[in-house]
Amino acid sequence: MSPPLTGNWSYPTAVKFGAGRIREVPEHCKALGFRRPLLVTDCGVAKLPMITDATRALRDAGLDVAVFSDVRSNPVARNVEDGIAVLRAGRHDGVIAWGGGSGLDTAKAIAFMAGQTRPIWDFEDIGDWWTRADPAGILPVIAVPTTAGTGSETGRAAVITDERTQTKKVIFHPRMMPAIVIADPALTVGLPPPLTAATGMDAFAHCLEAYCAPGYHPYAEGIAVEGIRLVKHFLPRAVADGTDLEARAHMLAASQMGSTAFQKGLGAIHSLSHPIGAVLDTHHGLTNAVAMPYVLAFNRPAIAEKIERLARWIGLQDASFDGFLSWVLELRRTLGLPHTFAELGVKREHLERFAEMAAVDPTAGGNPVPAGVAEMRRMYEAGMAGRV
Repeated sequence: MSPPLTGNWSYPTAVKFGAGRIREVPEHCKALGFRRPLLVTDCGVAKLPMITDATRALRDAGLDVAVFSDVRSNPVARNVEDGIAVLRAGRHDGVIAWGGGSGLDTAKAIAFMAGQTRPIWDFEDIGDWWTRADPAGILPVIAVPTTAGTGSETGRAAVITDERTQTKKVIFHPRMMPAIVIADPALTVGLPPPLTAATGMDAFAHCLEAYCAPGYHPYAEGIAVEGIRLVKHFLPRAVADGTDLEARAHMLAASQMGSTAFQKGLGAIHSLSHPIGAVLDTHHGLTNAVAMPYVLAFNRPAIAEKIERLARWIGLQDASFDGFLSWVLELRRTLGLPHTFAELGVKREHLERFAEMAAVDPTAGGNPVPAGVAEMRRMYEAGMAGRV
């Protein structure tokens, strides 16, 4: 049965896209009324010359900027709480989110929680929990991505790990969307090949799951298809030659397309990935890449026709479901990515707990084939054995 032709649609924000656009940071801060911005990034990016250059430019423009960089690769609530303390102590009036997914998500969560009185977990993406927030307590954000993966710069949520339960939780509010995105592909040029591959596969996973998710949202599906086409043509180029600015630019666009499209939904790729990342602290994009073929195979009964159509649209020679799956496996091999969950450090004793966590992950409801604990366990088993 075809899905009903109804939907609630929202598309993102002002994006200043292009090489060299980073020089515009001070003027956009002033346009938003920032006087004392807090630049939030991770500790690795904080050491790079781009941060030194940015803070100098901001201070030269008369802005009293400070930097907060105590951010883990899979950010936890403590990172957000510490950032809020710095923000309040410095009387900062806006946030510059700078970096990959961890830095961007943490920055967005800090800006969101700046004026809230309830704990962060009260704003998990469940029902209408977002309405609990005081909108007046949310600070504006300028987002500066340095990876082409999560696309968090064009998203209305942040993924934060609850260390008490070792679970990743999605914190959501419409006003978490950055007010301005400065998407300068030159900032992604220094990303090493393994991280370029892993983040690029994250963008791919977002587009693919959005395309496959049930429901009627042709805007999201169209954007997802073009995002996948860009990944097909430009991710191998970006990994092979990190200075290929054209490839870097197209991958940056693809990552933003993924986060824009996945408002339609995600699925079991993310459901399987989140427990592994929360417990074993694996890279999110890399974990998604490993999960992808096993979830595709599981979902085949519901998505075969759509995947065949997608295979034709992106120009695969074998435009069948098997042809698409073979292309995914070959892409992973070309990029030097692992094939099994075991290669990420997953052990058999993890599987029962991980399957239980995956079944209640907020992304599980968007999977094309309903998946409970038994089905998640089956996909984990396949991913341990490398059985597609």
